[in-house]
Amino acid sequence: MSTVVRWGRRYPFADVETVYRAAFRPVAVRGAGFTPSVRGAGFTPSADVVRDGQDALVRVEVPGLDPEQDVTVEVVGNSLVIRGERKDERAEDSHGRVLREVRYGSFRRSFSLPAHVTGDDVTATYDQGVLTVRVAGVHTEPATQRIPVTAGTAAQPVEAPAPEAPVTAESGEQTNAA
Repeated sequence: MSTVVRWGRRYPFADVETVYRAAFRPVAVRGAGFTPSVRGAGFTPSADVVRDGQDALVRVEVPGLDPEQDVTVEVVGNSLVIRGERKDERAEDSHGRVLREVRYGSFRRSFSLPAHVTGDDVTATYDQGVLTVRVAGVHTEPATQRIPVTAGTAAQPVEAPAPEAPVTAESGEQTNAA
């Protein structure tokens, strides 16, 4: 006789998917300091990160969501955070049997950003179930400032001004220790 184990709301292959995504995400994304992380046991939408000139585009598949109510895009410190929730609004079959292949629940995706990126550099649009987040200037090189070197004598140290003489507590007069 066999035993049936109920999985409940936890997806049984979530750990396998996390290891797979960490091992096979593109090297170009890892090298740019724009690395994704996945949190949440519910629904994890698929995401692509691609380079578009000096910008990065993050495309997240979230069909069926209301972008103004169910999805939030934020810059928190040096992270781009995309979070939301897909709510299950279907009624169960009267016999209690339901085949569910679409996953529901809350999600949170986080992507590391370079230090120079701020919230003003981020824009988000939603079209036909795909959230597209553009992060401007992710791949720009830091500004280089050249310092001129001149020939001549070494810089002379600056002399500190002489300290004032201490004031004695009894007389209130300044004394010369030297």
